[in-house]
This record gives sequence, C-alpha cells and structure tokens, in this order.
Amino acid sequence: MKHLRALAIAILLAAGAGAGYYHYKNPEKLTLDASARSAAGAPGAYATLSDGVTHYEAAGSADGRVAVLVHGFSVPSYIWDPTFAALRDAGYRVIRYDLYGRGLSDRPDAAYDGALYDKQLDDLLAALKVSGPVDLFGLSFGGYVTAHYASTHPQRVRTLNLVDPSNTAPTLPWQFSTPLLGPYLFQVGAVPTMADNQAGDFLHPEQFPGWAERYRPQMQYHGFGRALYRSRLNLAHTDFDAIYATIARNGTPVQLIWGKQDPVIPVAQSARLRKAMPALEYFEIDQSGHLPQMEQAAVFNQRMLAYLTAHP
Repeated sequence: MKHLRALAIAILLAAGAGAGYYHYKNPEKLTLDASARSAAGAPGAYATLSDGVTHYEAAGSADGRVAVLVHGFSVPSYIWDPTFAALRDAGYRVIRYDLYGRGLSDRPDAAYDGALYDKQLDDLLAALKVSGPVDLFGLSFGGYVTAHYASTHPQRVRTLNLVDPSNTAPTLPWQFSTPLLGPYLFQVGAVPTMADNQAGDFLHPEQFPGWAERYRPQMQYHGFGRALYRSRLNLAHTDFDAIYATIARNGTPVQLIWGKQDPVIPVAQSARLRKAMPALEYFEIDQSGHLPQMEQAAVFNQRMLAYLTAHP
C-alpha cells in the first residue's frame, strides 16, 4: 500500500512539474479575437470563412488577372512583400492571406491537412468574388498547399508557381509522433525557438534586421503551435508523387523557382519535381537561400512576370 501511495505521489509531482514547465515555456498566452486583431493594426482585411476568420490583403486592379500568394510553414503572408508589390504595380489583382494557425488568421481545432487548406482558399476566393482561374504561388510549405489545391481544383488554376517547395514527407522521431507526448514536446521544445530560427532561411540574414521580431507576435496566440504540429504530422503522411502525377496529367502550366544556396530545402531536390512534371519551366536564382523572392527580388520578379506574360 505504501508503495502505491509513493508511486501516486511521484506521478502527481511529475505531472505538476510537467504542467509548470509547459506554462513556463509555452509562449501562447492570449486569445486571438477581434480586439487583438484591432490592436495588431496589420494592413488588409478579414473574411469570416467556414472554418474561421482569415486575414488577407488584396490590391491592384479590380478587374485584373488574379494572382494568389500562399506563404510557407510558419512565416505569415508578409513574406511575400516584394512579390505582392510587383504584381500590384504590374496591373494584377493580387491576393495574399495567412493560412489557418498563422499570422492573424484563426487557429481552429482541425487536422491541418490538404482538405482544410483547399477549403480555406476556396472559401476566400468565393468571399472575394473570384470565379475564374488564378495564378497560384506557393512558397516552401505553401508549395505543398498550392500543389494539393492544383491537383484537386485544376479548373481554378491558370498557372502554378512553386518557390523552393516542400516536396518530400518528413520523417518524424517516434516521440514527436506519439499522442500526447508529441504535441507536448513540440510545444515546449520547438515552438519557443521558432522566431529565432527564421534567420536560417537567408543566405545573408544580416540584410534583414528585425526579421525575428516581426515573426514573434503571432506566437502569443493560443493554437499557433498546435497548427504547426498538426501540419507537420500531416506532411509526414503526404504522397507527393501522387500530387505531382495528377498535376502533370491535368496539364497545368508549372513554373519552379529555387534559391541556389537554399539551406532548408536543398536545390538538388528540384530534380524530383522536374522528373515528376517534365513540362515545367525551371529557374535557379544564384546568391539566394530559401527565400529568393526576398533575397533576389528584382531577379525573381522579372522571371515571374515574364512567365505569367508567356501564359496569358
């Protein structure tokens, strides 16, 4: 009996210590609501969609050709700043938005799989009264989001533009794929360091001072880590070959752009996409890490606009 009592006390102490450590390490202290969004003062607007509120920004000619920009794994839509401005100034109607769980969009208790992201984009286009095909841009994890959408909604995609895209299912350590333990370890281990790790996307991070501080505010809202964890868990079970085979079969025009010195998703991985979608057009940008649209914006924009012009 004494042994059972001692074991119960030990379990309670361990649980209390774990809960205390979680509270200490977890940066999420606030609820993302209308007042929080108002205080943030971010440009753009908000659309209430079927799975939650989505923060977006639209600019350019109201009757212009529509381009939609989808950001990466965790940095919100501001990561497209130079591209957004270039498309707007070129006469396009350009739309960028925060994926669920990121930026100032809601963090629903959802699977964070391709179906959720498909629905978010579909709902947003409907809310903005965009009925025709769009030029779709996907950066990094957004490359998965947009490729998935192009494979399931080929009639909605005029061109698919992939930038240093996620293209392989990651292998997760057993502890991260274990129920309860995985989300806990991700929240106390990975999430708190997210902002400081973003500089590693650049070849020359010194050219982007304040990058981590711009990222940090989104981390304070409940549900941020859960969205990232579930997104990564879903990515680990994604069949990229099937997605690319569908896109190739549908004949969707694809442009693939890669930063030559990408330290996150090495440029050698471009071979996989080029083999899977032989008709795509490939362009490599030198002196650029994972974010060529920022580090070499002039080169990127010139190539981007030329490709869109060639595919009216």
